[in-house]
This record gives sequence, structure tokens and C-alpha cells, in this order.
Amino acid sequence: MKEIALRAAREGGRVLLQKFGTTLCIERKGAVDLVTDADREAEETIVGVIRHTFPRHAILAEEADYGEKEGDYRWIIDPLDGTTNYAHAFPWFAVSIALEVEGQVVLGVVYNPAHQELFYAERGKGAFLNDVQIRVSNVATLEESLVVTGFPYDRKHSDANNYDHFVNFQQAAQACRRVGSAALDLAYTAAGRFDGYWEMKLKPWDLAAGKLLVEEAGGRVTDFAGAPCDIFGDEILASNGLIHDPMQTLLARGRRPSSS
Repeated sequence: MKEIALRAAREGGRVLLQKFGTTLCIERKGAVDLVTDADREAEETIVGVIRHTFPRHAILAEEADYGEKEGDYRWIIDPLDGTTNYAHAFPWFAVSIALEVEGQVVLGVVYNPAHQELFYAERGKGAFLNDVQIRVSNVATLEESLVVTGFPYDRKHSDANNYDHFVNFQQAAQACRRVGSAALDLAYTAAGRFDGYWEMKLKPWDLAAGKLLVEEAGGRVTDFAGAPCDIFGDEILASNGLIHDPMQTLLARGRRPSSS
């Protein structure tokens, strides 16, 4: 299953690179939520690779409905995480593929085709980048940390828009970034490049693979209050573990989605 996931990610990434920087057909799913023909073609390619070997497995993907299937296996797919970046020819985007078995994510792959970085993790077997094992950072204080986040699509209309948290972390951390791909933010946290990450109002395909990467790299993943992170929930807080509690304390000062 890992080999199929890796192959699917590479094939999806190949499609994205072929279309990157070309004239795209761009549609809007919301005021700032874009979808391109590259999203759809990459998803069809990824699903085709998986369905060829596992035709009975269920698939939950961002762009199309693949119906309900009985059984314990479900693939969770984002063919292009970072569509806005991609549409502007900014090379920060990823393919994200996770496999859920009996309700638990056991395999996660995040592929950054622009930089040829293939992250993957199997539950209980560690996390890897291009076959080299990765670990979260050992930065021990928030003041020395580089943290990262993103903003929800309803940020122009909702009070729970992450602006308050972003300002708080800009003041408390060494630096705070917003780059535009949740999957890569989590993968880079797993690799120790970021020390912590938080975001709200994501979809399961945005974070299922990245969450497992962080956990298998020795990090900690919860919601803003420290409860277990549900990939179908509204919040995720991921860190190297050492700065988790200070991040959680800072997040308690701002607005949560449930209070919007």
C-alpha cells in the first residue's frame, strides 16, 4: 500500500508540474477558494493509480465524489494543496495522500513536486523524507521558534479568522510564517524546519497525511485546547512537543471556531 501511495503521489505531482506556469482553467468554489483543471486532472490520475490495485477501497477526495464503499479502507486525497499558490505560479504546493484503516490513519504521503521532496510515514514505523528518516526540532522555547499557520477561506466574513492568533505569535515567537499549504506546513514541522504549526477550519484531506508525519517524527498533535486532533474537526495544533504547551496557552487568548 505504501508503494502504491508513493507512486500515486509521484504521478499526481508529474501532472501538476506539466501544467505549472501554463494557462490554466480556473474556477471559484468560493470568494477566495480556487480550483483549476490541474487539481482535477491530478486527482483523476491519483485515483486511477489507487483504484487499479484497490478497486474496492473507499476514496474521500477534494474535487469529486467517488461514492460510498463498504469496508475498512479509505484513501483521503488532496491532489493539489496550495491551489492559490499554484495558480499564481508560486512553487509551494503539494499532493497529499493518506490511508485510513478502521477509522485510523496508518499511512501518509506528502509530495512537493517543485522541490522533489517526498515525505511519507507509516504508523509505528517513523517518518521519512526521500528515504531519510526525519525528526521534529529540538527548539525548546517559543521565543526561539519559527512557527507557521494559514487562514480560513471565510476569513473576510468570520470573526474566527486566525488574525488574532497570528498577531499574538508574531509577538511571541522568533518568527511566524504563512506560506499557503497546510500539508507542507505539517511536513516541514515533521522535518524540524518549522517548530510549530496551527490552523483552523481545514478539511480532512488537508491534514490527514501531515498529521501522521508529525506524530511519527516524534511531535505532538492536538486541537487548540490539547484534546486529540480529529481530522474532521475545526482545529489543529502541531509542534515538536517542547513548545506545545506555550503555543496552547497563547491560542487560549484568541477566538476559536466554536466561539465564532
